Amino acid sequence: MNSQNIRDKHKQYLFPAVKNFYRESIVVSSGKGARITDVEGNTYLDFFGGILTVSVGHANEEVNAAVIAQVNRLSHISTLYPVESVVELAERLVRITPGNLEKCFFTASGTEADETAVMMAQLSTGNTEFIALRHAYSGRSMLAQALTAHAPWRALPSQIAAVKHALAPYCYRCPLKSTYPGCGVACAEDVDELIRTTTTGEIAGMMVEPIQGVGGFVTPPKEYFTIVAEIVRNYGGIFISDEVQTGFGRTGKMWGIDHSGVQPDMMTMAKGIANGFPLAAVVTTGEIADSIVKNTISTFGGNPVSCAASNKTIEIILRDNLAENSQNMGAILRRGLEDIQEKYPQIAGDVRGMGLMQAIEFVVDEPAGDRTPNPGAVDQFMEETKKRGLLIGRGGLSGNVIRISPPLNISRNEVETALEILSDSFAAIAG
Repeated sequence: MNSQNIRDKHKQYLFPAVKNFYRESIVVSSGKGARITDVEGNTYLDFFGGILTVSVGHANEEVNAAVIAQVNRLSHISTLYPVESVVELAERLVRITPGNLEKCFFTASGTEADETAVMMAQLSTGNTEFIALRHAYSGRSMLAQALTAHAPWRALPSQIAAVKHALAPYCYRCPLKSTYPGCGVACAEDVDELIRTTTTGEIAGMMVEPIQGVGGFVTPPKEYFTIVAEIVRNYGGIFISDEVQTGFGRTGKMWGIDHSGVQPDMMTMAKGIANGFPLAAVVTTGEIADSIVKNTISTFGGNPVSCAASNKTIEIILRDNLAENSQNMGAILRRGLEDIQEKYPQIAGDVRGMGLMQAIEFVVDEPAGDRTPNPGAVDQFMEETKKRGLLIGRGGLSGNVIRISPPLNISRNEVETALEILSDSFAAIAG
């Protein structure tokens, strides 16, 4: 089939809500390293990586070899039987996560991991009410949508009243109309009043993304997590770091929460864990893990093939110091984006992120400087980058944020090529 045949079948047989990027979507046929190729043979530099999932490059030969070897031995058996690749991965995750996290539970998606984390927090504390953040995204299930504070991604009103949403640490659009650092990180301090005024005063916990992914790579001040973790624990809750997008070296450290120095009581992770294979995990303390006494199972959680892919992916990340490469290449990327912002301040309102998780927020050029979101400019911009052979993502509550996240083993030459395309695309839409 050619691209148009596939687009037509996509429209005919998939839910209409399963949308694609671009006016005319790209039908991908193959990928290698940081590049993908469409059905017609056009190649693109991939700087979104399946939504921050392709950690060590498309069709990584070492990961593929580990997967093929595992498939030839065993594809599936379920959690009812211990398997070498599963226990190997659990041990590896315990060794590389911070603090005293020592037990794992595997699922097939980040949504399931976040749900499991909330359940474990409620079981271990005996409390029910839970704190999430505005602009957060936690997945597609009913509970995950209740945690998600992002209207475009909520198909139904929240069915779970026990979830309360704190102010997002969104400095560019401060909900308190203040400016950092003079604000004293008031959004973090407000979590205390949120608990005292909207809950019973005893909470199960709080889940945070170290950098809010779908929210548009909102990057909190460093002090934010220190403050909120203490508040949460003071009210009997546990502190959960949602590393689905920030984990495995993406931000320049192994875990996004590492930048704050806070040790979480529980972590969730997915996406970059297995270079594109479906896998997610919850890692927590032994005490919290012991709190579930009922039977539990995850048919596809800890699938041997996905675990084999994950073991090799993490091995490569550690062996090749890819968190450090993320930090170094991210610094080059960031400087280039800031140069673009300086040249086009009427469009590029904010540049933010860490490591190879960088964003540009697009605004309307208005004399008042009120930072009006400009999703239309993002539409144009993505068409221009596509035309020049670069794939990027988008996000933000208004869809006005460009998200940039190439594989962790991206080269300096590839980063510089991407920056050239980004610059040329800005020039094209600026007129």
